[in-house]
Amino acid sequence: MTLRVDESSLKDGVLTLVLTLVEVIQEALESQAVRRLESGDLTEEEQERLGQALLDLDDALEAIKADHGLTTSVADLRRGLDDVVDEMIDKLVNPDRWSQESREEGA
Repeated sequence: MTLRVDESSLKDGVLTLVLTLVEVIQEALESQAVRRLESGDLTEEEQERLGQALLDLDDALEAIKADHGLTTSVADLRRGLDDVVDEMIDKLVNPDRWSQESREEGA
């Protein structure tokens, strides 16, 4: 049996995944930047450079998504990942409820 893979679809899927992961990392970088700004640890020049670097990264990501027609795909995958993370956090915060729901599904 031969496995047939659509090369274009595969490339788009991998690029979508990579861009989504870069967006997640970008969000973490932005959170760290805000913390550093609020702590007053950065000089005005460092603040300017940091802000410009984050803007440049955002512009580059948007250009790559637009060039490859992946804006919707990345947004959909990102929403899906956000849903998974929200569910996992909810399971950690409310283990009794999740345990009860699991028992009810198994019955």
